[in-house]
Amino acid sequence: MAGSLFATSDLHVGYAENRQIVDRIEPESADDWLVVAGDVGERFDDIERTLRLLRGRFAQVIWAPGNHELWTHASDPVRLRGEHRYRDLVRMCRDIDVLTPEDDYAVWRGPGGPVTIAPLFLLYDYTFRPPGADTKEEALRQAYDKGVVCVDEMVLHPDPYPDREAWCHARVALSERRLAAADPAMPTLLVNHWPLVRQPTEVLWYPEFAQWCGTVRTADWHVRFRAAAVVYGHLHIPRTTYYDGVRFEEVSLGYPREWSRRGPTPDPLRRIFGTPS
Repeated sequence: MAGSLFATSDLHVGYAENRQIVDRIEPESADDWLVVAGDVGERFDDIERTLRLLRGRFAQVIWAPGNHELWTHASDPVRLRGEHRYRDLVRMCRDIDVLTPEDDYAVWRGPGGPVTIAPLFLLYDYTFRPPGADTKEEALRQAYDKGVVCVDEMVLHPDPYPDREAWCHARVALSERRLAAADPAMPTLLVNHWPLVRQPTEVLWYPEFAQWCGTVRTADWHVRFRAAAVVYGHLHIPRTTYYDGVRFEEVSLGYPREWSRRGPTPDPLRRIFGTPS
């Protein structure tokens, strides 16, 4: 098997400028795979259109949801909430042959492989708290006082769970069992929209926002589950870092107002395994 495994996230195709970039995405070879680490868009039809487009171009597409896909947005005719919306997104992905966190893990056997690719859906539980906050309530109070509040608080509903942290804990438990059952001789590529460790959030301009960025329950997963690399997004700070010797790739495109400050139109694809053709 030849080709490369690429990753991207935070495409936010509701913005016309981003949609134009996404429409131009092409693989380098017929053997290339693509991992999409969430926040394709907010509207169900935009998410489906984009994933269908990418699946038509890449040999395999693997998707993990972000918070924006889970929004029950006023502009979206699909009014499903919480787990019901997520399950309908999974159904849609299966209809177009895109792998999800609910499917068997695929194995990348190209350059850098073999590697088990584990797309994860974990959410957050308000444990990445800002300084001085010992509880979720204190962390939220700081955020509201600063005017730094994630839109999730209004439009990401946890139904049928009582709150988002309960949904997060259920997803963490499920994913932990699946990862523990994976081939122990095989390294993994862990893919999650939210960072698995707290450290990437330390560069945020507003530390109050970190509480919507992950959970301390996954802090050692990159070591425990033999990660050759970890892919994430959400922060809109694309970069490569290393924790415990493991490569972490933040692969987001982000909003036009963000990427336009960095120079020319960006390439939304990051090569995780493989070499240029």
